[in-house]
Amino acid sequence: MNDLPTITAGTVRVAIDPGAGGRIAQIVVDGTPLLVDRDEVDGNPLAWGAYPMVPWAGRIRGGRFEFRGVEYRLPCNHDGHAMHGVGFVSAWTVAGRTPTRLELRLDLPSDVRWPFGGDVTQVFEVDERGLTCTMTVHAHDRAFPTSFGWHPWFRKPSRFDFEPTAMYRRDEYHIAVDDLVDVPPGPWDDCFVNTAPIGLEIDGVALTLTSPCTHWVVYDQPRHATCVEPQTGPPDAFTIRPEVVEPGAPMVAEFRLEVAPTQ
Repeated sequence: MNDLPTITAGTVRVAIDPGAGGRIAQIVVDGTPLLVDRDEVDGNPLAWGAYPMVPWAGRIRGGRFEFRGVEYRLPCNHDGHAMHGVGFVSAWTVAGRTPTRLELRLDLPSDVRWPFGGDVTQVFEVDERGLTCTMTVHAHDRAFPTSFGWHPWFRKPSRFDFEPTAMYRRDEYHIAVDDLVDVPPGPWDDCFVNTAPIGLEIDGVALTLTSPCTHWVVYDQPRHATCVEPQTGPPDAFTIRPEVVEPGAPMVAEFRLEVAPTQ
């Protein structure tokens, strides 16, 4: 963590790894780490830190989708599906840095991995109460569908306050479909509709998560971690809830992590 770009305010310290998918490598509050470290999972890019899911979040069923009358196929990287975009396995460029702010930029590919091009910026801003993350997706000369967000791997919380209003039903292939149902008891690996703040407590640090994003995926089945993921649309969004970014009209999402010691 010491050799990574780090932003600090008060007792909040955030290390960011541009070369490992433009992800937050660790958030430390008053000496307490909040995220699963890279070395705990042998560097598996899907399983540590807090990484950007862009230009799509979650699974694209079979890597296939249709956009404006044309069918596209993306490389499948997880159980026969295309998952979490290309940002988390790409090297990002540092575009600006101050002691409390870091900006990253990524040029999206224009090939089989993602045929549309475009670019993405991430801004991380820290203050004495927490961290604000902002991600902006730009189209260049052609429009494209998008659904994006963040995938934080929090160390297992002793408290998790989450009261969503609905859940996307999953089919026999464990992929969300466009059918909202009542929320069953956990544990979960599901996408929810939620507009309320979410609370966690990790080793004596209280954490409140907020975002204008109304879709949140929660994966709390592992014993060592809980993932709480704000995103602009559900998994397989290009098919069930498509949104389009047009040239000259970027899409923006924000994620706020507010922290406070409980002791």
